[in-house]
Amino acid sequence: DPFWMAASAIDEALRQVVAVGGSLERCALLDNFCWGNPEIADRLAGLVRAAQACRDISLAYGTPFISGKDSLYNEYDSAGVSICIPPTLLVSAMAVIGDVSRAISMDCKRAGDVIYVVGLTYNELGGSHYFASRGFIGNDVPRVDPRHGRETMESLSRATAEGLVAACHDCSEGGIGAAAAEMAFAGGLGMTLDLAQVPLGEAIERDDYVLFSESNSRFIVEVAPENVSRFEELMSGVGCAAVGRVTAGDAFEIYGRKGDILLRASLSSLKEAWQPPLRW
Repeated sequence: DPFWMAASAIDEALRQVVAVGGSLERCALLDNFCWGNPEIADRLAGLVRAAQACRDISLAYGTPFISGKDSLYNEYDSAGVSICIPPTLLVSAMAVIGDVSRAISMDCKRAGDVIYVVGLTYNELGGSHYFASRGFIGNDVPRVDPRHGRETMESLSRATAEGLVAACHDCSEGGIGAAAAEMAFAGGLGMTLDLAQVPLGEAIERDDYVLFSESNSRFIVEVAPENVSRFEELMSGVGCAAVGRVTAGDAFEIYGRKGDILLRASLSSLKEAWQPPLRW
């Protein structure tokens, strides 16, 4: 559904702003529609649904669209059949950070710090990278609850403004597993995670679904032990739980809900798996 595609694009753009220390308070959006022929009924219907999501979600978050562009009629006829590009919406977000010294990076900072998952995880792997790697598509695509999403982002922004957040990364493609691994090897520090502690929005029976779900409005946050109490106070009521620790070694470890080890890998192997597409 183009509605949820557009809604997810807005949520991801906004949480990337929040993840680096921005807030929704002084934030604006740009849209870039790449679509097929709007004179064809199903193309137009999808465009209307995406535009409706832009209206609904931007109003709910209080983040206006101030400009944008569109590229329509991206299709051609081949042997009497009209070939259309996948309808796509690119959303860009920009915000003012009042104190640049409060800006946050994603790399883990110090062994012993606590790792939190902020935001609720649902069984939403439709169109996910994990399913694609297994040859599946899935039916349950990520949706957006703008009320919960806004509360989550505003609470995290307050914690960042108080200097409580050492590192932060938004969850997007690859879910918790990919985001946490990127934080670990970016900082050259190990990490241990316990999936039993991940805050869920619904019952999920499989560890891999918890690890790789691509639900919106979620973050991985590193907090120093001395800031844990205040951080948890600010995040109460929005779905937040301590799920692990930063470690001094070279190991990235994930434990399942039954206490069994699901993954033990070196930082170098994780980075090597991540880096090849970026090489020339």
